[in-house]
Amino acid sequence: MHILFIHGLGRTPLSGQPVLWRLRRQGHATSSFGYCAAVQDFQAIRERLVRRLVRLADRGPYVVVAHSLGGVLLRGALAQLPEATPRPRLVFLLGSPVQASRWARRLQDRLWYRILTGECGQLLASPERMAAIGPVFGPCLSLVGTRGLSGVWGPFQGEPNDGVVAISEAAANWITQEIRLPVVHTLLPASGRVAAILLDRLRLTADGGS
Repeated sequence: MHILFIHGLGRTPLSGQPVLWRLRRQGHATSSFGYCAAVQDFQAIRERLVRRLVRLADRGPYVVVAHSLGGVLLRGALAQLPEATPRPRLVFLLGSPVQASRWARRLQDRLWYRILTGECGQLLASPERMAAIGPVFGPCLSLVGTRGLSGVWGPFQGEPNDGVVAISEAAANWITQEIRLPVVHTLLPASGRVAAILLDRLRLTADGGS
């Protein structure tokens, strides 16, 4: 089984190396998809990702692990895949928002935010644009962190969160299973608990489960 990792906003493919290293130790082939949201818009990144998924699917069954904005890009790309292209056997979303981000909405007009996050940052702040991105059709696990901001003073108003994304922002009725972990947003791809869950589900998938 080949596993493709898609990093989050402001990160690089290196952010996925801790979990990919653990997957490789168990015999899985891995690779990463990189992008720079500061200079590339959503459509351009999505088109590249579609081409990457088509090439990957041509080589056999595959799984995708997507962190944060990476999951949004993945859902956009899956909706654009040619009909004959096989979809991932399994999708893991790590702290990936399904609805507009409260942090993005709060920061969307700040110059530094606009420079660092580009058009993708504005997408994350838009309820309409986020709602228009399609679901994942097929087995999809959402791993969400809960070691974030507490109290009612922040944007989450006491709701469980990972410091960047609230539980409700990552929830959808098409998600097969939601798993909550005491991890902050940035460290989800580096978490040993996340890696253990991925390995367990990959074993089930290889055995014919889901």
